[in-house]
Amino acid sequence: MQRRHFLKNVSLGTAALSATAAQANPAIANNQPKIKLSVSSYSYWHFKGDKFPIEKVIDDAAKLGLEGIDVLHRQMEGEDNAYLQKLKRHAFVNGIAMTCLSIHQGFVSPDKAELKKHIDHTIHCMELAAKMGIPCMRLNTGRWGTIKSFDEFMKNRGQEPAIAGYTEDDAFKWCIDSIGQCMKRAEELGVLLALENHWGLGSTPEGMLRIYKEVNSPWLQLLMDTGNFLENPYDKLEKIAPHTCFVQAKTYYGGGEWYSLDLDYDRIVQILRKVNYQGYISIEFEGKEAAESGVRKSVELLRSALSK
Repeated sequence: MQRRHFLKNVSLGTAALSATAAQANPAIANNQPKIKLSVSSYSYWHFKGDKFPIEKVIDDAAKLGLEGIDVLHRQMEGEDNAYLQKLKRHAFVNGIAMTCLSIHQGFVSPDKAELKKHIDHTIHCMELAAKMGIPCMRLNTGRWGTIKSFDEFMKNRGQEPAIAGYTEDDAFKWCIDSIGQCMKRAEELGVLLALENHWGLGSTPEGMLRIYKEVNSPWLQLLMDTGNFLENPYDKLEKIAPHTCFVQAKTYYGGGEWYSLDLDYDRIVQILRKVNYQGYISIEFEGKEAAESGVRKSVELLRSALSK
């Protein structure tokens, strides 16, 4: 074959491959950043009844053609190394990335011993994430805890009074100092901490950005939960989008466990594209419908929004 004919055929082949890729992913055709779709294991288990195995979440994600799963720490069967490595292997052979480890902790307390307990827990979970090859971990600020029942807290729209004798500035200092003590280990392990708008001090974009800026580390960024700004969400999501490294997308088929929001995912995807977001959107199905159908509908919803 003559050289010019060979080059012509290569060029045609490359064009055909590009056209095929563009058809499969309209974002490529529009020269848009590729946002990848994940699902949270929380979507299958809302802290009620027997834990839904993480392995089955991986299986379902693979069947749905997703690219990753977000692991809820409290849903794991254990923390021994054999279990951690089994999960890592199972994810890899199914073509699924474990994208984030979602844990719980709280740094809103005047009790130094309590704060130390949560700092130690956070560092311990970072070490678990590193062993599983998970590059990102969800971080909470915590809340005052003056409303003991979470159901009551939700009825109060995520608002509660401060502990008597303390102010919000006190709480920010505790939180910023505590997170600061985690950053050296985060860098050593290569685990990016993602501060979520998860009630407490993170219930406003201003609170999240205050913590982010004062900690001032490349190993702390923000996690955007689309369903945790209950009023005027889009303006608030826009404020945190430039510093967002991971997204959890709430859906509520069958009615929400605590509340439902009618979220415009076409608009949310555009907010993310505006800041050139190229990471994962992890579906957090929080409805009362069966997880199998609720997650499937959520995947269809997000894929539709991402295709535009």
